[in-house]
Amino acid sequence: MRPAGVTPLPDTQIKIAVAGAMGRMGQAMCDAVLAEPGLVLAARFDRPGLTGEGLVGQDAALAIADVVVDFSTPAASTALAEVCAGRGGPALLLGATGFEPHQIAAIESAALKIPIVRAGNFSLGLNMMLGFVEQTARRLDPEAYDIEVFEAHHRRKIDAPSGAALMLGEAAARGRGVSLAKVAKRGRDGITGARTPGEIGFSVVRGGGIVGEHSVSFIAEDESFTLSHSARDRGLFARGAIVAVRWVAGRPPGQYDMRDVLGFSGRS
Repeated sequence: MRPAGVTPLPDTQIKIAVAGAMGRMGQAMCDAVLAEPGLVLAARFDRPGLTGEGLVGQDAALAIADVVVDFSTPAASTALAEVCAGRGGPALLLGATGFEPHQIAAIESAALKIPIVRAGNFSLGLNMMLGFVEQTARRLDPEAYDIEVFEAHHRRKIDAPSGAALMLGEAAARGRGVSLAKVAKRGRDGITGARTPGEIGFSVVRGGGIVGEHSVSFIAEDESFTLSHSARDRGLFARGAIVAVRWVAGRPPGQYDMRDVLGFSGRS
């Protein structure tokens, strides 16, 4: 299934390897690849020492793949990017969140040699929402409208705010022409004082099996409104990743994101 308005690459039997294949997103990605015409699930691999169920070693997987998809962990994704860059391929699609600055720098270095799509969220709906948030923030006076980013995920998620929440914060900051690092408020406790004008706040919930809830509220003295997105099944992230896989196959080296994939960034 291809979303309306997205032009895929020709169906040329793109060979996909899935890293972290035993994880929940890895399994969802394998199912999505198997169901998609023109894509081949060439290999499945996981952390060293984990065997069985058709898994192969990392080296064997990289040798036959056109694109590797990894939704595992920042550390594993960074190491994988460095290995792929050293080999001169394959292309990478990275969906982990919670990267440290040194890991981001290592991935940026790897992207000088191979094409990498890295995104905190591959939902097509949420990535469309990013554009709406940026446009709204650009048009509303920061002195009059406070911005609050809310996100909720399952109890097993290890980073907060989520990568998607930070993407939404970045979109709002970009719309206002400021650096998110300078205006973000990522926690409130105790006697905090009045809210600073222009602040972009983050609220986080962790519990149960919530797949993913994100919203951005614009709050003035006399009105408020909210843009929101709700994920009901992890398959939606895999479907967005399929669009990105088709887009990145055969691209020149560089670090890309879903704004590039969906044509919002101006980079072809």
